[in-house]
This record gives sequence, structure tokens and C-alpha cells, in this order.
Amino acid sequence: MISRLKFEITVHGRKVCLGERTLILGVVNVTPDSFSDGGRFFDPDRAIEHGLELARRGADWIDVGGESTRPGSHPVSLEEELRRVLPVIRGLHRELPSLPISIDTTKADVAEAAIQAGGSVINDVSGLRFDVRMADVARRHRTPLILMHLRGRPETMQQKPFARSIWRSLRDGLGSSIRRALAHGVRRSQLLIDPGLGFGKSRRQNYEILAHLDRLCVFGLPILVGTSRKSFVQAVVAGERLTLVRARRAGRSAWPLVTREGTELALSLPAGDAAAVAAAILAGAHIVRVHDAAAVLPAVRVADAIVAARR
Repeated sequence: MISRLKFEITVHGRKVCLGERTLILGVVNVTPDSFSDGGRFFDPDRAIEHGLELARRGADWIDVGGESTRPGSHPVSLEEELRRVLPVIRGLHRELPSLPISIDTTKADVAEAAIQAGGSVINDVSGLRFDVRMADVARRHRTPLILMHLRGRPETMQQKPFARSIWRSLRDGLGSSIRRALAHGVRRSQLLIDPGLGFGKSRRQNYEILAHLDRLCVFGLPILVGTSRKSFVQAVVAGERLTLVRARRAGRSAWPLVTREGTELALSLPAGDAAAVAAAILAGAHIVRVHDAAAVLPAVRVADAIVAARR
């Protein structure tokens, strides 16, 4: 465990301290094919209500995305992505004007429209590799810009050979993203980094990153970590002898764990998510990106108490 660094960024014209406590970034997927919720919130009204519920149950920021980035996914058109996310962002901003809303996109035009609709943070999983104009949008609107590390593209990222050294890959990839952002005039004080767990990494590499997250302190930037409902966590939770079966029954909040014989176990995914979140915080994460804020909130609070005791 390390002593977590503190940073100050500006969100919606207000100063926000990162490092005093962990911020929870609640995920709202406005897609029909999300790996985590199977399109439960594809309808704008349901997505808005879900975002409000996340905020009520502990999320500090809400992350709205209209294009799936699960392994094997394909990009959607600009028009379709705008159609999905703008009503949700407008609705959330109307109901909770002070709530920071992050737009999860790789398209600068989507980011621009989302900011105008009430968004206040840009989350680019490509780290400016797909559309460097994203940096110009962040600069003009003075929004925080999250730069994630991604090897390849979502449709092929888990098929190509993995990096021999994940740390060299992270150093080079994130370093390049940061240089691009700065070259386009984004203030360093508005940048955050995300190692991109599950994005073009092997299972072991994901755990190596979590185990040595403090190595990313070399960049001198706040760290966001997303482990929620990802297979590398859930495979270990399942003992690696079980199968994850996506739940499609109404009201299910997590996938069930099923044995090869077809017996469903009384074990839910949030247990693994909470453990991974606590590990990330103790390793130095400033923000955790989650699908179920209430399920991980106790783990976040306990981990923060440990961090505070160390200080």
C-alpha cells in the first residue's frame, strides 16, 4: 500500500480534490449489447432513472456511453451514438444540474455535443488514438480528460498477441496519449489516466497492474481504475472451474455463477467487484468506475479508512 497522492482538478467550474477520498464513477451503458447489463438501460428514460439511482446510492460522477467497447464489439455511427447518449445526458443534467457527467466516447463530435448537453468530463478509452480532436474539445471547454490505455481496437484487442512487457506498453501508450493532449493545449492539471484493465491485456497482466498500480505514479496524474464486472476478476471469483452466464431475467443485478453441471451458485458478482475495488484503492486509485455503486460503497469506505490511517 502506498500513500495516495492528492490532485486538484476543475469540474463544471468547481475545484475538486482527488485523493482525500475515492470518487465513484457510476456507469450508464446506453447500448443494446453491453457485456455488463445486456441492454437493460438502452431506453433513455430507464437510463436516466438508472443514473439518478446510481447517484442516490453513492456515485459521485456518472459515466454515460453509447458505444460498447466489450471484446469483439464494433463501432457505431456518429448519428447513432448521438441519438443514444444526448437524451440521457440532458435528462440527468436537468434532474441533477450539479452532478458531474462523463461522456464515454472516442469521437470528438460526440464529446462536443455531450458537453453542450450538460456533460462535464470526457472519457476517451482510446487515449486520443482514434480521434485526436478530442483534446481540442477538452481544451476549449476546459473539461477533465481521462486517457485510457488500449492495445489495438475493441473488436480485436483480445485476439492479438499480448505485450511482452505490460509496463513498457503502459509507459509508451499512456506517455504518448499525455504528450498528444499537452500538444493540443490541454492543461496537465485536467488530465487523468486509466490503465485500461481488460483492454488488450492477459488475465495475469491485469493482476500485475493492480498489484503494482503505484508504478503509474511516475506520470504524476490522478489514476482511474475500472474492474467492474470484468471477466478477469469474475473468473477468479468463480474458482476458474465455473462458467459465467449472462443473466437476462428481469430484475437480475448480476450474472449468476454456474457449474459445468448447470448448478447455479449463490454467489454474486459484486463480491469480486468489491474486492478488486478495495485492492485498487489501496494501490493508489483516485477514482473507481463501477456498475453498482451501492454494492461497492462499503468496500470503498473501508479502503479509504485504511488509506487515511496510513496518512
